[in-house]
Amino acid sequence: MDNSVTVGVHQPNFMPWLGYFYKIAQSDVFIFLDDAQYPKTTGTYLNNVNFLMNSTSTPLILPIKKIKGRYWNINETTIADGIKNKKKVIGKLQGNYAKAKYFKEHKDFIFDLIEFPSENLSEYNMHFITNILAELNINTKIVKSSEFNLTSTSTQRLVDLIKLVGGHRYLSGKGGDNYQDQKLYKDANIQLQYNQLPKFEYEQYRSKEFVGGLSIVDAIFNIGIKRLREELFIQKREEV
Repeated sequence: MDNSVTVGVHQPNFMPWLGYFYKIAQSDVFIFLDDAQYPKTTGTYLNNVNFLMNSTSTPLILPIKKIKGRYWNINETTIADGIKNKKKVIGKLQGNYAKAKYFKEHKDFIFDLIEFPSENLSEYNMHFITNILAELNINTKIVKSSEFNLTSTSTQRLVDLIKLVGGHRYLSGKGGDNYQDQKLYKDANIQLQYNQLPKFEYEQYRSKEFVGGLSIVDAIFNIGIKRLREELFIQKREEV
């Protein structure tokens, strides 16, 4: 039996896509990288996710307050006009998914998560993600990088985090090789593995062809949590 510990690490994204949750499900320990620097570029998934709107994959953005004069971390980021903009998110989902098959069954649960009163973006996103995990019966241990007060950066930071939680294997995103130093994992006796969401398509309201890469909320409203749990997340983590 393989007793090695697989660790996933990711920023706490906004209402993430299926692959994000699959990565957590494939991990023994998942670390929210909540104290990394908030990216200055546009299009970050920390406050931006795609939904199926008017039959097209469309970004939905939760505006944030920018801190002038300095860089800031993810866990220092504040949602702008929280109550107003959260209601806008709900309004857009209501307008595009009201006739989806499982909308009525799950809307109160999803909308309660969206209305979560925290204005701290990191806390807000983690609350959404952990509640979805509970509904999917995903019991991966969750920790935050800010708990460790590390000063290392880039790949070395990931290596340090993995070692601190007793990890032997790092579950990386498929684009990880664009920025990480594989030699550091090898030197630390950490096996590098890549997360790959299995092909999973489902019926989508207002779309004749499947559109992927959308928030998990799209799947929840279209096929329901029960089917999502049984057809994608009930799979046992593959032994390596």
